[in-house]
Amino acid sequence: MCHWRRVRNHYKRCGHYIDLPDVVIQCDDRNCKFSTTHPRNCVPPRCTETCWQYRQFPQQYNPVIDDYCPSCISRGAEPTGNSSKYS
Repeated sequence: MCHWRRVRNHYKRCGHYIDLPDVVIQCDDRNCKFSTTHPRNCVPPRCTETCWQYRQFPQQYNPVIDDYCPSCISRGAEPTGNSSKYS
């Protein structure tokens, strides 16, 4: 089934959290009404009897990044080195 993915980055050095925009993860299931492979001619009442009518719970990720957040770096905090994509 199609679902949302939510990512909330936790930056260890400053303790800030940044929520990334939610992303829709598309499945390829013909029986999911949100899927791009769901047939256009599948309509109620048959669709409501045979196809998924809701998305799954969102996947939630909370990666811990051993660095300062982009806001702190822009205000002058020094990135931790080669592991930082902001250096």
